Amino acid sequence: MSNGTSSSDKTPSFEKTWGSSTSSGYCSEEDSDSELEQYFTARTSFFSKTPKAKVNANVKQDEKTEWGKQELTTADIQQKIKEYNAQINSNLFMNMNKDGSYTGFIKVQFKLARPVSVPPPKKGRDAGGKKTSGVKRRTSFYMPKDASKHLHISSRTSAREVIEALLKKFTVVDNPGKFALFERSEREDQVYIRKLSDAEHPIRLRLCAGPNEKVLSFVLKENETGEVNWDAFSMPELKNFLRILQREEEEHIKQIVQRYALARTKMREALAGSTPG
Repeated sequence: MSNGTSSSDKTPSFEKTWGSSTSSGYCSEEDSDSELEQYFTARTSFFSKTPKAKVNANVKQDEKTEWGKQELTTADIQQKIKEYNAQINSNLFMNMNKDGSYTGFIKVQFKLARPVSVPPPKKGRDAGGKKTSGVKRRTSFYMPKDASKHLHISSRTSAREVIEALLKKFTVVDNPGKFALFERSEREDQVYIRKLSDAEHPIRLRLCAGPNEKVLSFVLKENETGEVNWDAFSMPELKNFLRILQREEEEHIKQIVQRYALARTKMREALAGSTPG
């Protein structure tokens, strides 16, 4: 959000800066012969192979942190901004506005397990000047696990608006309700994760916690509620998930058949080489 945030609370503007790029592991509809193939990605398995027990042992769900409960006066905010700016070695400063609001930068890491969808390419012209027909279907791809983005926002910017801004910048057409913003903190060799409510203000948490990413960082993840909400996916996405499951099932069957065929061959070789009695 730029410094002109005082003009409107309901229509915030965002200024974004980042250095990473989008994933190269996606498949466009133009490279596909099948309508369902548009959602096929480089992911080899539909199911995550991350050992959940290990993850759960190291990451705990946390209650609202102390800095999220602090009540700040204008004088407190001015002092914290001064202390914050004195700790950073970049130009990502926080600034106080005349109307009492303040602006600054937050860094958001992407930890998405499922693909995101982007709109099809727009119609254009080929090398000969002829109009090309735009693809009507969407493209889906996996975000890089190490991707991160900086957003310049205001103290009036909510967590929901941060999510919407990130999706808009990547032209992601998925429902923002599929995603949630989390705060991540490290304390005593333990990682704590807490889901932010839509109305919380991330820049306020950043100011109270200070610039140290170990003390507080922001993560964009799927909005998990315990089970996958299949109703939130479009029909092409659901068909594609079934297609991936079918491919994975066929691969498992192939491996099992090959394993038993190899065992059968070795048994026959052993029988042929053995002497009766």
